[in-house]
Amino acid sequence: MNRKGNGINSVLRRGIQSSAYCLGLALGLATLAAQAEPPAADAEGFRPLFDGRTLEGWDGDPKLWRVEDGSITGQTTKENPASRNTFLIWRGGKPGDFQLKIEFRMPNPGFANSGVQIRSWEGPKKWQVSGYQPDMDSDDNYTGICYGENFRGILTSRGEKTVIGKDGKHKVERFGKAAELAKFIKNRDWNEYDITARGNHIIQKINGHLMCELIDEDAVARKDGIIALQIHAGPPMKVQFRNVRIKELKPDNPMKSDAKMKIVFLAGGPSHGYAQHEHHAGCLLLAKCIAENVPEAKTVVYQGWPKDSQVLDDAATVVIFCDGGEGHLVMHHLDEFDRLAKKGVGLACIHYAVEVPPGKAGDLMKCWTGGYFETFWSVNPFWVGHFDKFPDHPVARGLRPFTVNDEWYYHMRFQDDMKGVTPILTAVPPDETHGKGNDAHGANPHVFARKGLPEHVAWAYERPGGGRGFGFTGTHFHWSWGCDSFRTVVLNGIVWTAGLEVPAAGVPSKTPTFEDLQQNLDKPQPKNFNGDEVKKMLEGYKK
Repeated sequence: MNRKGNGINSVLRRGIQSSAYCLGLALGLATLAAQAEPPAADAEGFRPLFDGRTLEGWDGDPKLWRVEDGSITGQTTKENPASRNTFLIWRGGKPGDFQLKIEFRMPNPGFANSGVQIRSWEGPKKWQVSGYQPDMDSDDNYTGICYGENFRGILTSRGEKTVIGKDGKHKVERFGKAAELAKFIKNRDWNEYDITARGNHIIQKINGHLMCELIDEDAVARKDGIIALQIHAGPPMKVQFRNVRIKELKPDNPMKSDAKMKIVFLAGGPSHGYAQHEHHAGCLLLAKCIAENVPEAKTVVYQGWPKDSQVLDDAATVVIFCDGGEGHLVMHHLDEFDRLAKKGVGLACIHYAVEVPPGKAGDLMKCWTGGYFETFWSVNPFWVGHFDKFPDHPVARGLRPFTVNDEWYYHMRFQDDMKGVTPILTAVPPDETHGKGNDAHGANPHVFARKGLPEHVAWAYERPGGGRGFGFTGTHFHWSWGCDSFRTVVLNGIVWTAGLEVPAAGVPSKTPTFEDLQQNLDKPQPKNFNGDEVKKMLEGYKK
């Protein structure tokens, strides 16, 4: 009996062990299969290149690289130095168009120097890499620049947009001061590098702030290559990386190399009388001009703030033409747009859209565009503006002296000392526009004291953290678009805030006819409308 029982128990034990073995084998195979699959992408399309525990998928000198506290750590000491610059190479591929995000820090005292290699290639010696290197150092003298490791040296510095031509010559446009941009870098602490490479364009941001741009049209420019992390030769140093993730930009991705820069127009509702404050018609006209004449851009027009605000996420710039004050389109979206602005999205405001209430909205608008209409400080009279001198600035390209009778707002609340602000259109308003009294829009002591002095009615602004703004106070009258220079300065300003190159002769566009300007208007033509007067005015603009 006991023997039989023991026999039965033995059979049961073998069955259980066999089942356990099969279950364990199945789980083990499932685990191996899961490990073999590439890491899943997150909601934004990024996938990790570092698992936070091991250096699997990476290749470098094991004496210098390790994982410490969940971070890739490169370190040299007096006893264990690096005789030359050496790299930890990611062996997962050679991406071309991509967006790479990686956090870094140099926590120890003393000097440290490192960088992130992209689109690079290996040298003749082991763990030697050359190519584009978004740079970093513990003193933040070079953090944010794009350096060419064994590849032409410094390619563009912090605060610069550099175009390297086919002849190898550098054309540099400065958008910010290196020292000011350094304030956004947390020395000895964690920072996030956001690097986008698409086509021949490389954009580098740190902690959401634009540091530099490179457009490389040289014959030696690289279109793809390896990714690697550097530890520099020299004194003992330590550098750490974490949260390494990439989003490869596929052909159907809106950020692909040949993608057009997206310009979003937000038009306010019907306002004022016939052919006045024609927000929608004006946006449609400008969008059409850009779509027909700027092949690098695509335009989209919304009436009001878009219901799906995600359509603004990939915008290069946003153009707002609407009524201002408390009714401004941005008033219920201040924090939302501020996040976009901090990512470098441009903003162009037309006419009444330059006005928001003082306080939080005014402070933000001043940060976004460099200035705004402040009640009891600025005024909005009608007057004939004569413009015959223009600055050496991309937004002023192609402008000729012109005269337009419009509601030219002036005496904006600009950044202190006009820091970062370039006046584009400046004129002396007639004395009668200054007025006495203290009115929210029409008169105030500040303006009265400025009789005979020039005032700025259009301006361009370079944000210290990256991104651009443009303000234009004219266009009460829809007919003003018939003046070529009037229209060109606004087109230039929009294209410039999108980060695109303004042509030497300005953004071209066909002069709209009287019939063209009557399209898409909010209100029907009144019975007493005198079209001949408007036609005569439009003809006068051609002279």
